[in-house]
Amino acid sequence: MDTSAFSLLNSKLEDRKKELIEILSDGSAKSYDHYKELCGTIRGLLTAQLELGDLVRRNKENDDD
Repeated sequence: MDTSAFSLLNSKLEDRKKELIEILSDGSAKSYDHYKELCGTIRGLLTAQLELGDLVRRNKENDDD
């Protein structure tokens, strides 16, 4: 299976996560609610990356069989 689409998606998720982390580290959150929203979005991106990694691993295992 071609994993280039997975790699591209993971790269996009990582880029967005880094942008949001930079906003947090700069202290640019406009309010506590904005801070919580950023944290939740980062958590969601991390979860998506973990799920994507699991999907890639399962597909590689299935291709090896």
